[in-house]
Amino acid sequence: MGLKGELFLPRAYQPASKNNLTDVPGVKVGQVTLRTGGINTGVTAIIPGENIFKEKMLASGQVINGFGKTTGLVQVNELGSLETPILMTNTLAVGSCWTALTRYMLASNPEIGLTTGTVNPVVMECNDGDLNDIRALAVSEDAALEALKLAESGPELAEGNVGAGTGMRCLGFKGGIGSSSRLVAFQGQNYHVGSLVCANFGAFGKLRAGGRLLGLELKDAV
Repeated sequence: MGLKGELFLPRAYQPASKNNLTDVPGVKVGQVTLRTGGINTGVTAIIPGENIFKEKMLASGQVINGFGKTTGLVQVNELGSLETPILMTNTLAVGSCWTALTRYMLASNPEIGLTTGTVNPVVMECNDGDLNDIRALAVSEDAALEALKLAESGPELAEGNVGAGTGMRCLGFKGGIGSSSRLVAFQGQNYHVGSLVCANFGAFGKLRAGGRLLGLELKDAV
């Protein structure tokens, strides 16, 4: 298997032009990275449309293995729709990001809470406490709002040790933000399929790639 952008895949599943989530039309990503002293954390914002409060998107959530402190998934699964951007951050920053996303939605939709119901902010989280002083509560509302502002401008999507992935670990190694996209043809139409991952899972020794148990090989070499 080659490096990113050089994967040996069937023609129908080749990467789109940037090989990341922003290949999907209308999707924008912004990130704020906080690295100072013992602070290694941040915020990643995903804006999947111009104003999805007014034009809600089909959505669902699935918990495969975990007990996250996310917000908003109950309504997403109950109604089958998403009505705000998505923020990703560390576990103890969910509250500040929720408030920031609420303020963002109120500012862009003055009717919320007056002529409509309230709003369902979606904030996702992972624990970065091994590499970040999570007790410092370093992620502020301003940091979350800045991530949303950066997403609005549609910058190039950075990956790795950035945004919500700054303090993450994965399979015993440094984790972070990863993203990919594919072009898919279906019933005569062409579609973009994109993903964005904040990798923070797995024990050392479990890494598998190309059929090889690289984690065990590396573990034995340590």
